[in-house]
Amino acid sequence: MKNNIEFFFDCSSPWTYLAFKEIVPLCERNHCDIVWKPILVGGIFNSTNPSVYEHRANPVKEKLSYSKKDMSDWAKIRGIQFNWPDKFPVNSVKAMRGAFYAIDKGFLPEYAETIFASYWTGNKDISNSDVLTEIISSLEWNEKEFSSYIELADTKELLKKNTQELIDRGGFGSPTIFLNKTDMYFGNDRLHLLEKILDNRKLV
Repeated sequence: MKNNIEFFFDCSSPWTYLAFKEIVPLCERNHCDIVWKPILVGGIFNSTNPSVYEHRANPVKEKLSYSKKDMSDWAKIRGIQFNWPDKFPVNSVKAMRGAFYAIDKGFLPEYAETIFASYWTGNKDISNSDVLTEIISSLEWNEKEFSSYIELADTKELLKKNTQELIDRGGFGSPTIFLNKTDMYFGNDRLHLLEKILDNRKLV
């Protein structure tokens, strides 16, 4: 029986971009089914992890310096060019609603990669409707259909539902990964551990 991977993610997070670049090949190597779970990480911070805002307002100088180095090291490994965006944090709600449209079309990885790269490499404001229209056009999707979809009440509810689900399951940020429903991993740097766990299960 295949292992199941749930990937809870918000494209506004640089660490999530790093994890996203690896999660698909990891699942392919280990023959895992992947379930994409778009969320709004700000909703999680507001509900269960407000200390994030305090750290942003009053960062520890040494920790901030190391974090930048750490991110740069991981970016090299993942093949990502980070150009820190002018607008950070960004309101990713429309972009993340759009992820459900991409899931319906069966092209979530392509959509997410374009959103991530537009924001984290291209310094484009993904909260801006014109930027999203440009992205949808580049994917050769129907712009009017996409715009209507992300404003549907059902679409808005899907994003709220996923966000609340992660909170209810003990999550506190993005990316959060669940292996077979109950085994939780948080952060890009836990993917190596996740793969080791999967390797060990093959030996049982």
